[in-house]
Amino acid sequence: MSDPTKVSRRLVAVFAADVEGYSRLMGADEVGTLKGLTERRAILDRLIEDHGGRIANTAGDSVLAEFGSAVDAVQCAVDAQAALAEANSGIATDHCISFRIGIHVGDVMVRGGDLFGDGVNIAARLQSIGAGRSLCLEHDL
Repeated sequence: MSDPTKVSRRLVAVFAADVEGYSRLMGADEVGTLKGLTERRAILDRLIEDHGGRIANTAGDSVLAEFGSAVDAVQCAVDAQAALAEANSGIATDHCISFRIGIHVGDVMVRGGDLFGDGVNIAARLQSIGAGRSLCLEHDL
């Protein structure tokens, strides 16, 4: 068994995503929002895997993943936004579950499979400044 306290470093494309207006959606309809989130997370999770990514962490409406290639991370985000827009078609705008995605290429610390460090923080900040159905990018090389 590997040591859960051991920390390693690597250069990755960090993919951070969350749902725009998640608290508002949950306040309006918890059951419907959870059902919609579950359906859209299945789409997002499949696309992350299909593009060679690895989900490092999830919490509520957020997903943190890593990719060995920035190109794969960006293509995943583009494909995800298209698939998620399709899943939202026919749903009233104020009930849509739309993800904001931030991608940052940078150095991260890895411990027990989870990602830490400034590279993660930057990806999360990029994701937070985007609007639903958006993708914000930056690299640190």
